[in-house]
Amino acid sequence: MFLSVFEMFKVGIGPSSSHTMGPMVAAARFLERLRTSPFTAHGLRASLHGSLAFTGVGHATDRAVILGLAGLLPDTYDAEVAEAKLATIRATGRVAPPGLPELAFAPDHDLSFDYGPALPGHANGLILTATDAQGDAILKEVYYSIGGGFVLTEAELAAGKDRDDGPAVPYPFRSAAEMLQMCEATGKTVAELKRANELSRMSARELDAGLARLWEVMDACITRGLSRDGILPGGLSVKRRAKAIHEKLLAERGMNLTAPHTINDWMSVYAMAVNEENAAGGQVVTAPTNGAAGVVPAVIRYWLDHVPGASRTRVGDFLLTAAAIGGLIKHNASISGAECGCQAEVGSAAAMAAAGLCAVMGGTPAQVENAAEIALEHHLGMTCDPVKGLVQVPCIERNGLGAIKAVSAASLSLRGDGTHFVPLDAAIETMRQTGEDMSHKYKETALGGLAINVPNC
Repeated sequence: MFLSVFEMFKVGIGPSSSHTMGPMVAAARFLERLRTSPFTAHGLRASLHGSLAFTGVGHATDRAVILGLAGLLPDTYDAEVAEAKLATIRATGRVAPPGLPELAFAPDHDLSFDYGPALPGHANGLILTATDAQGDAILKEVYYSIGGGFVLTEAELAAGKDRDDGPAVPYPFRSAAEMLQMCEATGKTVAELKRANELSRMSARELDAGLARLWEVMDACITRGLSRDGILPGGLSVKRRAKAIHEKLLAERGMNLTAPHTINDWMSVYAMAVNEENAAGGQVVTAPTNGAAGVVPAVIRYWLDHVPGASRTRVGDFLLTAAAIGGLIKHNASISGAECGCQAEVGSAAAMAAAGLCAVMGGTPAQVENAAEIALEHHLGMTCDPVKGLVQVPCIERNGLGAIKAVSAASLSLRGDGTHFVPLDAAIETMRQTGEDMSHKYKETALGGLAINVPNC
């Protein structure tokens, strides 16, 4: 089993990897099919199903589909261009994707929300249709946004195409147990196993440049979030807090008046900065999702800025280790809130961050696995219940607490020798089973939990 670090971490836009980025990618894939189709399309239609319908407006799914059908992509997204295109589409009822003629698409008429039962393949489903001059369907495709920006057609999902079918990699571990066995047999760290696998698909120069860009985007997102205030969009009137908290923390430095636990505020503010940017539709890195995008960057920034001996030269090892753990969770359970609740998002992110931090602080592979297990175990059962369907409450603060748990998990593992009672594989399987048993109300539908118990309008 192989998932590239650049599949686990993707540069994209907020507020949601599965509800914003995924549908935009699905639209791009549909346009590509149209470009090679023998039929001449005159119009487009789209319908959102399951979680994409229930929280679609709050997650900007409708906007993502519209812009995706106009040819925009998450990794090259430009906010000003998007706003101009959106205004034109709403005024004219037409989209003009590159390589295709203008197509009729009036969002108010051609984009629908289906609040009935979810499509059979996944909680996040959408159907895209191309029509002829009479409005009859000439091409139709079902897509599933399976979490973290990953998208599969109905046929691909049925065929198991979410599994890697590329060239063999030197260390194809499918479980944490296999990973540890390979580390012991070769003397390599988790990051070294992951790097070797990556280098079987790309050059060292491409890998290092890609890792550097991931951290550059993550770090820039933190910096933007710490410098901006105001009210987040969506109607909840949630105030950005990261800037004010950061300014207070800076003012307190050197005053010898703060309690030791104030370090938790630094971890939280870095994560909150990212997730406030995400909520505002800014550029983020899925880590492994947008709803959990603040945890990994916050832990890296905490390590670089507050831990003696930290070095930017080791950020690549942090990301590779984290990606290895994230790949195991995605392969054996889920990173989708619509499938398994927030344990699959912030829980997975905390496990990834804990493993990465443990690794760069000198942890053995056994300690790295232990760190990931501790972090995931103590997120088990966490629901995804966004108020008004927005990735704001409780999501922003939840990333801060996820970062704190990740650091605590890494620290606890480093105090031991790597031996522990619950294996990471058992925690991952427990998360999968818990998500399967969890009511759909608590899986990113905004139909239960805080979403209905907090006044939101």
